[in-house]
Amino acid sequence: MEDKKSKPALSRLFELAASHKVLLLLSGIFATVATIASFIPYLAIYLIIGEIIDVYPEFQNINTQVILSYALLALLAVAADVLFYFLASLSAHLAAFGTTFELKQSFIKHITRIPLGFHLNLGSGRFQKVLKQDLDQMEQFIAHNYPDIVASSVAPLLLFILLFIFDWRFGLAAFIAVVLAFGIQLAAMGASGSELMSKLQKNSADLTASTVEYVRAMPVIKSFGQTARSFRQLADAIHNYSDFMLRYALKWKNSTAAFIALINNIYLFILPVGIYIGRRSTDYRSFLRNFLFYLLFTPAIASILHKFLYVMSSSMRVSGAVQSFDTILALPEFPQHCAHQRISDSSVKFEHVSFSYSKDGPAALSDISFTAPAGKLTAIVGPSGGGKSSIAHLIPRFWDVSKGRILIGDVDVREMTEKELMQQVSFVFQDVYLFNRSIRENICLGSTDVSDAELIAASQAACCHEFISKLPNAYDTVLGESGIHLSGGEAQRLSIARAMIRNTPILVLDEATAFADPENERLIQTGLRSLMEGKTVIVIAHRLSTIKEAEQILVMNEGRLLEAGYHDSLLESGQVYARLWKRYQDSLKWGMRKESFS
Repeated sequence: MEDKKSKPALSRLFELAASHKVLLLLSGIFATVATIASFIPYLAIYLIIGEIIDVYPEFQNINTQVILSYALLALLAVAADVLFYFLASLSAHLAAFGTTFELKQSFIKHITRIPLGFHLNLGSGRFQKVLKQDLDQMEQFIAHNYPDIVASSVAPLLLFILLFIFDWRFGLAAFIAVVLAFGIQLAAMGASGSELMSKLQKNSADLTASTVEYVRAMPVIKSFGQTARSFRQLADAIHNYSDFMLRYALKWKNSTAAFIALINNIYLFILPVGIYIGRRSTDYRSFLRNFLFYLLFTPAIASILHKFLYVMSSSMRVSGAVQSFDTILALPEFPQHCAHQRISDSSVKFEHVSFSYSKDGPAALSDISFTAPAGKLTAIVGPSGGGKSSIAHLIPRFWDVSKGRILIGDVDVREMTEKELMQQVSFVFQDVYLFNRSIRENICLGSTDVSDAELIAASQAACCHEFISKLPNAYDTVLGESGIHLSGGEAQRLSIARAMIRNTPILVLDEATAFADPENERLIQTGLRSLMEGKTVIVIAHRLSTIKEAEQILVMNEGRLLEAGYHDSLLESGQVYARLWKRYQDSLKWGMRKESFS
């Protein structure tokens, strides 16, 4: 995949469209023919000028049949230009639609096979951007810009030939103007052209991401009477983007003006050359024919160069889309196993597990070994960043271990099929993912043939049946429609009901009540007690009082397992857990006195 990412954007894009290379080849041929046809009217104009000048001033001797034949040639060339460009565009559109369809299919298949941890880290917005914006931009480029790329590649060659075929002196004058125009642009761009485009794309992406996050947080911001300036990330993104764009625009102000002035006024280079040649010419008819032709032809040069710049600009823009697509496609897929594994029990065992979130990144876990007994509660505590969530994410294979192995019963989780693993493990995390579907579909997600009685029983056990019953359509209420939204605590209880429906033997809880208010925490704890009954439970919690009765408590810090044991035995040891417990008890005594506000 690294080889693919290192390729130029256009080469990589056409590699992705390789299954439709016949259509692309046809589109290129048609575009080439259309471009050739577009130059024929200028030849006809040259010939017509010659016919008129040859009989000057005796215009009655003009051969109208020859003039009409040249005019007909020009008309047929224009018709051929339109027809073949239409065929080129049609072929390119068919190739674009087919390519995008295949890329979207492969992209969706790929993101279902990558570790779930990438979905958590990157967020759904990143995947949506690639699927909707970047792939659509690639489709637009193939459909609309590919024929123009071919035309813009052929046109300069034909232009060069046409400039020098009749009178090299006029051609050289026009060519010097073109070289000066592009030289000014290249000098302004300097060696940092690609770097500038990368910075532009980065600032644009940062601004978009920050804006989306700010809009999503708008209710909270308004509740606390804050302004846009209070959201530092958005404010910084706006300032960075505006400062960069101002510098970027000012960088081009003189060069762009000079470029446009030059290519739109190439005739100013033709005129002095014409005066010089005319004063020394002995064949005025030949001189006048060439001089008039080049004066009429120079506006076409500006049109061709404008189109060339537009295509180059489009090529630079699509490079970011190709790079984003390849970045996601480069994420490693989990190896899939097809063999069915017989699992002896629901115990979870870590054997010398080490793990890092990136190849060269710091270790999140270092040589961790423990066993969570089947049907028992194992709690994991420790300061933030200690590795607790990493343990929770490794069990359902959100990531794979760097070293060691994780066993369910006596089977390595990497040797299980995805379906088998999901039949063993459920999880309730502090971040709840609900879909824009009905309450029923959200609870029954991943489960089939769930009866109404089972659904209601699970909801009652999770303490969410009461608020669901008050919704407009009860369990058939669609989230997000007509302003129907759930609070964080209600969504959390819904996820508990979802886990109850699945009824797997292993349950992973990662700070499920971290952000709940007291009432919701009470209801969530009630639901969790029903959910945990008879299961192997691995729970991560900051409130130490909730795990006093755990059969096993693991104390983590900086990715290492420092202590393991019962609550009382860990207190007696007087080490890390004892210090955490003392701080927790001290925090419960904290409060505010009235005098503090005097």
